[in-house]
Formats: sequence, structure tokens, C-alpha cells
Amino acid sequence: QVQLVESGGGLVQSGGSLRLSCAASGRTFSNYAMAWFRQAPGKEREFVASINRGGLNRRYADSVKGRFTISRDNAKNTVYLQMNSLKPEDTAVYSCAARYYTRDGDYDYWGQGTQVTVSS
Repeated sequence: QVQLVESGGGLVQSGGSLRLSCAASGRTFSNYAMAWFRQAPGKEREFVASINRGGLNRRYADSVKGRFTISRDNAKNTVYLQMNSLKPEDTAVYSCAARYYTRDGDYDYWGQGTQVTVSS
């Protein structure tokens, strides 16, 4: 089992920045690809960004490209999401997820999420 705990959410004005963290425990962190997803009220969960276990391969949703940056510190068992130029439409619960590096498709482990609210 992998346990994931997010932190860093909060209320920020439009144009502001936040940095989310996701601390992992339970298994060898560097064996897992990591991702961030978000879910806004009344909407389905959507992919935000992912990073492979080595940190060199990153993917982003078109809606956040150029504004968000995913990174990881395998020594600290933590993945980050730096969010800049935030917009009201970024308001959502942000969750991190982990998937063993040999697998494709759905992520295996999920955190509880952290609320991000962007005011206009």
C-alpha cells in the first residue's frame, strides 16, 4: 500500500500562486509514477499533470500548460505541483495519485485531496 497526503491548498486571488505537496509513505516512492488530478463541483475528475519515476518525463493538461509545474523529490518521498497565474476556473479539489512504474492506465493509490479556491 502507498499512503498519500496532500497539503498546500487554500484561498488565493486570481493571478496568484500556490504550491501543493503530496507526501508518500508505505512503499519505495521512486518506483511510482505520480500525477495530480482535480475535481471541481459538479464536474468529473480531470487529469492535471504527471511525472515519471525518474522525474524527466512530464505531461500536462492543455488547460494548465505554461502555468503549472510538476516535480518530485525522491529523497523526500514527495511530489509537488507549483501553480502560477491561477484562474477562478482552477478552483477544485486537487488530489495526487500513484501508479507502479511498470503499469499503464488507471492509478492505483489516491490521496484525500486538498481544496484550492481562486477568487476573481
